[in-house]
Amino acid sequence: MSTVLLIIHLFVTLSLIGVVLIQRSEGGGLGIGSSQGMGSFMSGRGTANLLTRTTGILAAIFFALSLSLALLNRGTSGPARSILDGPAASTTTVPATPAVPTGPSAPTN
Repeated sequence: MSTVLLIIHLFVTLSLIGVVLIQRSEGGGLGIGSSQGMGSFMSGRGTANLLTRTTGILAAIFFALSLSLALLNRGTSGPARSILDGPAASTTTVPATPAVPTGPSAPTN
């Protein structure tokens, strides 16, 4: 479920970026939302309203998906601990003294 929502979130994010970039800015920017490039399909004002409404809808979907992904994935990372704590304690024990080899291959002085 989380993977499907993450993929949808990626597509919504890319769509939102694209819609924001094609909007007409104050100085002209990258906007192609004027009626000159669109022919007689929509007026400049209709295109601006459509892009503004699309941006709002995509932004609402983006926030909803972000919140749902955060709620789905909370508590899945293990026990919570502070980053200021020291390194995690090791579960393996280390012998206090090294083992002394015995037998025929033992070094002699």
